Amino acid sequence: MLNRVMITGNGADIGMTTLAEDCGPVLAWLQTRTGADRFDCLRVEKLSGGAIQENWLLQLRITGGAHDGHQSWVLRTDAASSVAVSNSRSNEFSLLQAAFLHGVTVPEPLYFCSDNTVLGRPFFIMTAMPGQAQARKLVRSPGLAEQGLELVVQLGHIMAKLHSITPQTKFKTKGLGSEELLFFLPRYEGSAASFQIAQMRAALDNLGTAHPVLEYSLNWLEDHLPIWADPAAPVLCHRDFRTGNFLIEDGKCTALLDWEFAGWSDRHEDIGWLCARCWRFGNDQLPVGGLGTFSTFQKAYEAASGQSLNLTAIGYWQVMAEIRWAVIALQQAARNNSGQELSLELALSGYLVPEMEMNMLNLIDEIEQDIWADLDS
Repeated sequence: MLNRVMITGNGADIGMTTLAEDCGPVLAWLQTRTGADRFDCLRVEKLSGGAIQENWLLQLRITGGAHDGHQSWVLRTDAASSVAVSNSRSNEFSLLQAAFLHGVTVPEPLYFCSDNTVLGRPFFIMTAMPGQAQARKLVRSPGLAEQGLELVVQLGHIMAKLHSITPQTKFKTKGLGSEELLFFLPRYEGSAASFQIAQMRAALDNLGTAHPVLEYSLNWLEDHLPIWADPAAPVLCHRDFRTGNFLIEDGKCTALLDWEFAGWSDRHEDIGWLCARCWRFGNDQLPVGGLGTFSTFQKAYEAASGQSLNLTAIGYWQVMAEIRWAVIALQQAARNNSGQELSLELALSGYLVPEMEMNMLNLIDEIEQDIWADLDS
């Protein structure tokens, strides 16, 4: 038996969508997949965050079947418009499966639906995890001074575990291997940095507007490829591993979220992204996401991975991080301006770009000064 859902929380303030207006087809699909005798949804609420995808909390009471009892699940689906380089929900579900099976701290992926007649777009279901993800609250937490050290150590261990996944990794699930789970991830020839530069140039071209500071910074990255491009074999990178994309509960990370940008890359890309100034949210003195010191993270990561980090390469990838976030912010603004998805958050994203441009120019200047210092020594 399928019960209708009671809408609670802030859904009315956010704006109703198909799921909030009538989630009956989703519940019926889930009841069939779980083999439940009775399926009661007590609450559905649109979660904050997720500017590119939508996330909905489903609080369920299931009688019979594989998940008998009370369950808290999250439904993740496409927003009204998307960013071109984002993975599809099908691919993101496979990435989440691979990470979960490998022991990375992520929600358990449960079900994927490709039938557009259910919700009108693909979606997947994963377990809901406890914790706070709002970055500005996390970096201003009263407990940060006491808990930040252990948290940064844990983040180093989680990232090292993630980076131990390579194109050759085998996953222990029904005989499936890595090619069957992650075959869709694009491979690149040469360095990960040159691949990213080409992607950023293409994205800027598609925007159709002039951005000379971004072009200058891309030229600088290209000019310095022979110096800092790491020729190491690719590893699985989250490519959005930052404060705001992991849940924190009592000073510990409970889940790494939002795998829409994940792919094969240089391990230093993830570290440069996490440590970029744009993701410190005002705590500039704490390079690791505004949460802790880099030396703490470096020791934890190197101990867990057995790999030494190239500090100059991380600086290089920090410049790339500022460029990439600026491009994504411009794409977000374009989504609003297109009329496909009217959103104040998306509209304001474009106004963040000058801050990233200042960050990248300052960082390039710092790196150039270090270069000359090294040459004079």
